[in-house]
Amino acid sequence: MAFPIFQIIARNLPNIKHSLKKSGMNYKPEEFVKRTFISAFYMTTGLAIAFTLILAKFDVLKGIMVIFIPIIFFIFFSYLLKLPDVKISKKEKGISREIVFAGRHLIIELESGVSLYNAIANVAKNYEVIGGYFKEILNKIDLGTSMEDALTEAIEYIPSNDFRRLLWQILNSIRTGADISSSLSSVLEQIAREQRIEVNKYSKKLNPFAMFYMIIAVILPSLGITILVVLSSFIEFELSLTIFMVIAGLLGFIQFMFLSIIKFSRPAIDF
Repeated sequence: MAFPIFQIIARNLPNIKHSLKKSGMNYKPEEFVKRTFISAFYMTTGLAIAFTLILAKFDVLKGIMVIFIPIIFFIFFSYLLKLPDVKISKKEKGISREIVFAGRHLIIELESGVSLYNAIANVAKNYEVIGGYFKEILNKIDLGTSMEDALTEAIEYIPSNDFRRLLWQILNSIRTGADISSSLSSVLEQIAREQRIEVNKYSKKLNPFAMFYMIIAVILPSLGITILVVLSSFIEFELSLTIFMVIAGLLGFIQFMFLSIIKFSRPAIDF
């Protein structure tokens, strides 16, 4: 049973129900908010206990924890509420990697004289992400839903615009009686062209990324540490192991940030 506070929060998140459906998380909005609240509470409690054990010798600890615990809880809670969006983004990238190949597979099946139902079934067996959505469509058809209604319902909750365009083309072809394979071919050509544009944009981004990486993560740290060692001998500043570990940690964090930026900038396309 959800407390009223969870229902109030869920009502103030108007897109949460749609996001949960698109992400494949089968929770009611208030139930999801409740689970998120409990997870954030446990994470905040664990972090607070860890900091308490590490910093117990400082007198200022109690004041710091009183201030930061609510902030940490709010950060965890806000982050976990975004989990459906993260899953949607992951599903969308998975679909983008498979959409062109799955679409061409479907066209080949249809041009070979296979029925639309069997063609979708064959594609569903060979593609992990798109196959999951096709299996849901087939399950609804097997339970008595018409092909048009199953496609319409799937289009509403699929997180990929390209996949929705593909299904819309199938749906329109069924309604109008047009040839499905020729309609899909034109859509797939457009999707493939857009993906090639994304790849070209990504290749142009890599050159400045590589330059900044060389400057910030390689050249500046090397020169900076050398200058720091030289200066320390003049001003009698002791470079302890702790300082070098902090510097190494900062360099590791910078490199991790660069790799993360490059990874997330990469289009979700197999090329």
